[in-house]
Amino acid sequence: MKSLLEDLGLEQLYKEKLSLSTVLQIDEKTITDEPANCNSDLPWYFLKKLMMVNVTARNVKCTSGCESACDGASGKTELDLDNLFSSQHSDDMLNPLDIITALFLCSDGFVQQEMALKMSMCQFSVPLLLPDCDTKQCTLMLWAMRDIVKKHRPQSLSESKGFIEDRIVVSKLPMISFVRMGECSLSKSEILNKLLSNSQQYHDTFVHRDMECGDSPRKISNGLAEISWYLPCGNKNIDIFSEPVAVANLRGDIASFETQFSFLCQTSAAVFVFFDSLDSDCELLMNQQHKAEIFLVGNHQSSHFSMDGLKKVATKLRLTNKNILLKAKHMNDADFVKKLRVTVRDVVESSKRKMGIEEMADIAHELRIWVDEDCPECQSAKNNADAITAEIQDILKYKKAQLPLHDQIWKELSRLEKEEFRLRKVGSENIEKYKSDLQVQKEKLRKKQNSCDMSDAMTCFINAISSPGTERSYFLKWMRMNLDNLSREKLSDLREQYKEKSKKSENKEEIKEIDRQLSNSSLGTEHFFREMGQIYEASLSLPETNRSRQQLQDLPKLCAGLLLDGFPLELVDGDASNIPLRWVSDVLSQLNDLVSPKNKILVVTVLGVQSTGKSTLLNTMFGVQFAVSNGRCTRGAFMLLIRVNDDVKKALNCDFMVIIDTEGLKSPELAQLDTSHEHDNELATLVVGLSDITIINIAMENSTEMKDILQIVVHAFLRMTEVGKKPKCQFVHQNVSDVSAHEKNLRDRKLLLEQLNEMTQAAAKMEKKEDNKSFTDVMEYSPDTGNWYVPGLWNGNPPMAPVNAGYSEAVYELKKNIIQMLRSCESSANNILEFTEWVKSLWNAVKHENFIFSFRNSLVADAYMRLCKECNKWEWEFKKEMYTWVTETDTKISNFGTVAGKSETSNMSDFLNDLKSEACAELSKWETKILENLAEYFKQTDGHVYLVEGYREDFVNSAKSLRREMENSVINQLTATAKIRQGMTEIDRIKENHTTQIEERVCALIEECRKQKVKMTDKELDKVFDEMWYKAVNEVSFSKPKATDVTANVSHYLRTNLSQKGSLACDLLSQKSLQDFGQGPFKYAVEGFFKKLKLQVGKLFWKDHAMALQNIADRIITDCTEIVTDKVKRNSNYHDTYIQEILHMIDEKLKNNQNGKIEIEFEVPLKQHICGFAARQFQKMHEDFLRENDPYRCLNQNKEKFCDDFKDVFHKRDQCQKKAEEFTERCLRPAVEDFINRSLGPDIIGEMKTKFEFSTRMFFQYSILLDLLSKQDFKKYQSYICSYEEYANKWVLDCILKHFSNGSPMFDFEDQHLQSRITSINIAINKAKTEKSGNLKTFVENVCQELGDKLVISQDALGAFMILNNADQEQFAYWLTECVKDMEQALRKKFKETNIQMKLKSLHVNPQNELFSEMIGCGKQCPFCKAPCEAGGKEHTEHQTSLHRPKGLGRFRWDGTENLVIDICSSSVVSDTRFQCAATNGEWHPYKDYTKIFPDWKIAPDASLQASDYWKYVLAKFNDEFAEAYDAKPADIPVTWKNITYEQAEESLKKTFNMK
Repeated sequence: MKSLLEDLGLEQLYKEKLSLSTVLQIDEKTITDEPANCNSDLPWYFLKKLMMVNVTARNVKCTSGCESACDGASGKTELDLDNLFSSQHSDDMLNPLDIITALFLCSDGFVQQEMALKMSMCQFSVPLLLPDCDTKQCTLMLWAMRDIVKKHRPQSLSESKGFIEDRIVVSKLPMISFVRMGECSLSKSEILNKLLSNSQQYHDTFVHRDMECGDSPRKISNGLAEISWYLPCGNKNIDIFSEPVAVANLRGDIASFETQFSFLCQTSAAVFVFFDSLDSDCELLMNQQHKAEIFLVGNHQSSHFSMDGLKKVATKLRLTNKNILLKAKHMNDADFVKKLRVTVRDVVESSKRKMGIEEMADIAHELRIWVDEDCPECQSAKNNADAITAEIQDILKYKKAQLPLHDQIWKELSRLEKEEFRLRKVGSENIEKYKSDLQVQKEKLRKKQNSCDMSDAMTCFINAISSPGTERSYFLKWMRMNLDNLSREKLSDLREQYKEKSKKSENKEEIKEIDRQLSNSSLGTEHFFREMGQIYEASLSLPETNRSRQQLQDLPKLCAGLLLDGFPLELVDGDASNIPLRWVSDVLSQLNDLVSPKNKILVVTVLGVQSTGKSTLLNTMFGVQFAVSNGRCTRGAFMLLIRVNDDVKKALNCDFMVIIDTEGLKSPELAQLDTSHEHDNELATLVVGLSDITIINIAMENSTEMKDILQIVVHAFLRMTEVGKKPKCQFVHQNVSDVSAHEKNLRDRKLLLEQLNEMTQAAAKMEKKEDNKSFTDVMEYSPDTGNWYVPGLWNGNPPMAPVNAGYSEAVYELKKNIIQMLRSCESSANNILEFTEWVKSLWNAVKHENFIFSFRNSLVADAYMRLCKECNKWEWEFKKEMYTWVTETDTKISNFGTVAGKSETSNMSDFLNDLKSEACAELSKWETKILENLAEYFKQTDGHVYLVEGYREDFVNSAKSLRREMENSVINQLTATAKIRQGMTEIDRIKENHTTQIEERVCALIEECRKQKVKMTDKELDKVFDEMWYKAVNEVSFSKPKATDVTANVSHYLRTNLSQKGSLACDLLSQKSLQDFGQGPFKYAVEGFFKKLKLQVGKLFWKDHAMALQNIADRIITDCTEIVTDKVKRNSNYHDTYIQEILHMIDEKLKNNQNGKIEIEFEVPLKQHICGFAARQFQKMHEDFLRENDPYRCLNQNKEKFCDDFKDVFHKRDQCQKKAEEFTERCLRPAVEDFINRSLGPDIIGEMKTKFEFSTRMFFQYSILLDLLSKQDFKKYQSYICSYEEYANKWVLDCILKHFSNGSPMFDFEDQHLQSRITSINIAINKAKTEKSGNLKTFVENVCQELGDKLVISQDALGAFMILNNADQEQFAYWLTECVKDMEQALRKKFKETNIQMKLKSLHVNPQNELFSEMIGCGKQCPFCKAPCEAGGKEHTEHQTSLHRPKGLGRFRWDGTENLVIDICSSSVVSDTRFQCAATNGEWHPYKDYTKIFPDWKIAPDASLQASDYWKYVLAKFNDEFAEAYDAKPADIPVTWKNITYEQAEESLKKTFNMK
């Protein structure tokens, strides 16, 4: 034995025992067709095939042995008879019986039971007595056979078509045993197979010598007694025996196995002893306490046959002729089997001795044969199970008394839960009040549940499943078997009644009642687990400190342990058509804790019409045991966990496979209920959404039902596509056995695809998603690879038919294909917690009628947030890069045509065109980079990116839109800078000309004074200089630049802008001059709008519309004022691009407004107001600029400097230090400060964007709301709601001030830029030094040119500095370096002393505006409650917000009562209520169809009832204040709102925004 077990690689398992989870786990062997290469592969090969109920499982042998025996394979062709003979022995092959015996010896009770069950399905014989040749002890395999249930129809029931169904171990049947005495030339097992087989349906029940490896010597299986059963089907022409019979077969000689023989003699009705020659004393046959009739079966054809010996024995045993069967000389096997059959039939019909295997245990004990059920765990579990099930008399009463929580109360809770989401019965009642009442009812039901004490049955049940592993498994198995037995009895009675009543059509009501009873009479372990779930869920409504609640906290962990052990968990309760979400999610959470970090799962689900063999398909495919119809069908959905072995973990990228089995769709039990179609849709949507692969099981013969189920499935797939999942799908067509099925069904497949396409279009219409045109749009499906044809399950007529090998093989191919598909799955596997999140979100969405609009899922939200974050990051990199580029380019333009200019062209127009081309190239480079990043992002497999595939186009469009926006902005800026620079060139030329003339006069004056050779004092020199100056200034001709009429220009652009708007616009424009506008605040007179509307609408409606338009106007005026202020602040000249920019912005804002079409009577006055104000500001700015740059003024400004230089040159003083200071202070320092002011803005934005609240719009909203909640200030709430943009803008500024108030991050940025420019200046000085120009002017020009693209050096300052400059170059360079060091220190000091507000005022890029416009996004607000849109990307096609609020906060009040409205739009959109507003022209419109009025808004219903707690809390707290502020009456607040605490409001906010 030891050597055989070693050979089979099982020696370790002899002690430790093989467990079911090991057998069922998915490994390389289960999914490849590698043959067995060595003996240690054989047990696994057998198990793999057996678990898939493959009738070829016993044909196991090693390929290496067979191939060497085949000459053809080795290439030999010559004749070699010796070799031929020597290769024919099979001693080295293993007998299948040895492998089976070894496996039974090395397995635990559950594997043994599974093997026995599957062997009996294959019509293999099953071990009855299992020998252990080491201990010489054998075991009665009672437990192993416990789970075998057989159906048969004896002749007595053939008329009524009734049948008997029972566990085989309790069925009392006559047993006929076949044994061998001594050697025997007849193959006992083969004769037995022929005895039990029809001529047309032969099957090898017992292994015999003519089977593959059947003649190999048996090493450990002698002494094995096997058992099989013959069960009639009720057809005389087919049945061999009219009554059921058990057939036992003992392996080996009875002389060696007296105990086994003795056992068979005492339990059988007859024992047939096969022999060739008989020993005359024959003690063995004599000594038995014969209870069985003995029959001798001999072979007269054998050379060892002795007639004398037979006579002596027969005489001793007092046998008659009928007890002796001889195979005569000329008798063939068929005749002999016929004769044997007649004998057996007589015994069966006449025998009174009938015994169930259960009863045989007593005889086994007398003979000291072990019984496998005797182990203490099994017995203890049996007692526990019996204690519970013995109490059950009437199932219905028992359920009410012992399992009260999950029956009516749970069904009522489920109904209320769905009503909370669907609001079907709300009628005219207020929605939020109605929801509040439903909540109160639910709380009452939970209280009612908590008031029930835990029943005795549940106490026993929970205690039993808390016992250690093996005992717990035994207990659940006993429970399942006991309950199945009870249900079977009850259901068979009800079925009889049903049959009787159905004969008369008038019994409709009674039939319905029996139908209901049939549905309620099933009682399985799932009912106990349901009760457990309800006990747990009810306990959660108790305070956390409650003792009962604390005691029940471990229930989910218990259940998670069971799931890990391979027991199914009920996901959907089919009776209540609901998921106990808290229970299921806590069980899965505990499971996650148990297996982490190995928690990745892939999900396979089967869906199909009821009774099409879905569970059988899964059981065959994965070897598992979902309840297969024994009168009860799967209700709801069950999930089961299968481990994935390490060798395929990497390929599959998962640790477990989850298998989900669902109740049949279109089930007749449910068809009686009105909600059956709804239930089917819910179930299909849920399981399709959870699956990585869905198997759709279709029985080919039922096309109308097939259409119905396809419709349900298509809806489910369509819904998934909309939420970002594209599941894979396989159609399984059952009962198609023809070899050419695949080819023949090509037409059918095409037809199927056409039907699917039709249904997809119909479903898309119903789901309001008509862009899906074909089935392949919604899922991955190919008609050629997506269809599998599976032949019928049974090979022949049950109950004696084995499972069809073709069925098993086809299912195996399907399994391999499914695993292959999972391997090539692009999306990553979910972990258990993510799977839980899918369960919750899918089920919550399913509860709504409109699934697609109701779906909310935190994984999708997470994936969307990550995508937004990434895109924001890339867009900011793009913007920052362009800001830097524009700063550098502005510097180049500002230095164009000066000594610092680096341009190769002298024509500004050419230079500008070059820069524009460069800008476009730079923009294109960054646009491409973002689009590439986006493409790469969607290629990754983790992070659930596939869920947000639907948003990809939005972000692509956003990137393109950003590029267009940046292009406009950059080109406008370049053009304006270039035009201003061009204007300055002329002014600079005039100034330079004047300076040169004056300089010549000063030089002449110096010569003149020196000629006098008199030592002149400074006073005298001043006098001489003044005289010269006045004379010179009067002689120089000054041409003043002509001022532009800015107002006329603005007026021209305004007219051009409005020229497309029709004659009314032109009329309105010409009524008043532009100068008359923009003097005071803008007030819009709304009457014109209502004259046109011609509708009698209420005063309230009028007021609200007027207020909405006034708000739009105020916001646009604020934004435009900021632009004007920003331009004026720069002290440069006016350019027409400024007004174009403003008009463009007004158009954009009006286009994006959400109050429908803007009236021309509103647009024209608004633009006139803004342009009038802007024109005045720009005119003043232009005139100030001309005044500042007036040549006469500039010349006089430099008079003192000329005079000082005149005196220095006259006295020949050293000017180096003074000139270096002057150059630093007047030229370098302003340029450095200007550069820092240009660069700081983007730095501040970049720094702020690293903060959580500025990373995405959603986080921005969340942060503002959290901040408001913490401040508890009504005024702030009012400001946030009524002037959202203003409040948000100020909030952004506050955040900037707060973050930079301590100075250190800001100082770091300033220092960084200061360092970079100081370094550039020093490099420029050193470079100029090396060029040895000898002339200070050239030296300074070299320095300026080197800095030409880094700093904008003022031409005025430079010109003034160059006057009368005779300083020594080297000395000047030394002092300049020193002055730059001083400047660095001085600037550092200034930076530290200047506060953040002052710094922000002088920046070129305003961080507040930039951050605000990015965080405000599209700026759209919910049309009902005014909550702001948070969708990412500028070009999103759908507006959405996480948290809607009571409409009263958006100034809505009830028509007639003036009370503030408490309805929340996320509730209204699923109700039958209606609304009216400006967009509906004052007409009433159903909320459910809000998308017809506001097609670009997606208002999802609340994901949970607590979702809106934040705003409910706010309105309840500040109800009176809001009413007063809005000139309305306070809202009628529901009771439940008043109970919401600060903590609950905060929690709801976190949950809604998906904050972990």
